[in-house]
Amino acid sequence: MKNINFKIIFFGTPEFGAIILEKLCQTDYKPALVVTSPDKPVGRKKILTPPPVKILALKYDIPTAQPEKIRNGKEIGNLQADLIIVAAYGQIIPKEILEVPRYGGLNVHPSLLPRWRGPSPIQETILKGDKETGVTIMLMDEKIDHGKIISSIKHQVSRKTTYGELSKELAKLGANLLIKTIPSWVKGEINPLAQDESKATFTKIIRKERGKIDWKKKAQTIEREIRAFNPWPSSYCFYRKEGRELMLKVLEADFQGQDGNFRETGKTFLASDGKITVQTGKDFLIIHKLQLEGRKPLTAADFLRGQTNFIGTILK
Repeated sequence: MKNINFKIIFFGTPEFGAIILEKLCQTDYKPALVVTSPDKPVGRKKILTPPPVKILALKYDIPTAQPEKIRNGKEIGNLQADLIIVAAYGQIIPKEILEVPRYGGLNVHPSLLPRWRGPSPIQETILKGDKETGVTIMLMDEKIDHGKIISSIKHQVSRKTTYGELSKELAKLGANLLIKTIPSWVKGEINPLAQDESKATFTKIIRKERGKIDWKKKAQTIEREIRAFNPWPSSYCFYRKEGRELMLKVLEADFQGQDGNFRETGKTFLASDGKITVQTGKDFLIIHKLQLEGRKPLTAADFLRGQTNFIGTILK
């Protein structure tokens, strides 16, 4: 479908949305307005930083709106859009706005709905060990991820994938699916399908404290958390050194079956192959990459060269 003559408003905030927005801008579907979250202070110096979607909108000279609350977005009401596209915006869009465009609002959601509705479907996919996920484009209604399905595509989940990696994969997949879906949707060639409510599962917002490692859990569970929370909020624990509690991020790990010798939960030791190993509630966690607060990420071997008393400590 070439040279379309209708206005699109795009709602999105993180990199997932930015990847999809860039694909739209490279086709006939460049939005007339981008709605994203307000700039936020980032890092120790609290530097006010725009979200990825705004950075991309500026690159393509697209006007942006950044309302604290979506109901306060006057710019949105003033633009009579024909189509709304949403990709990881972060706020619930009111029914009053969704009813304005003649082609409705399409949400690019990174799961195979109705599985994993809500704000953290990619993380939950990894946490539950799903071998298959995908992207669903749905017609939005006033309920969260409840609308009828317009199109979808499946994607196999790699055994070692992280949240960051899987998010990029699904964003690219979703962007291509969206570009194929829009013309068929506008022409009226698609009959939306209602979701099967009996199969619906739900996710919750991931908070910073969720990243705190509980060494009483199974090693496999902890390993999944490390991948699901990479890069944010990251999986972390505390290491006592010279009377100080230091935060330690575990960036890459694997799990291994119990050898018959049970140690105190959280205790570090060297495996027969020299790798950093931690006793968990069930089995062992093998640490490959970690980062001490205020330091750069290191391989386990490099870390041990600078932390000679690490082995034998109890991680909390």
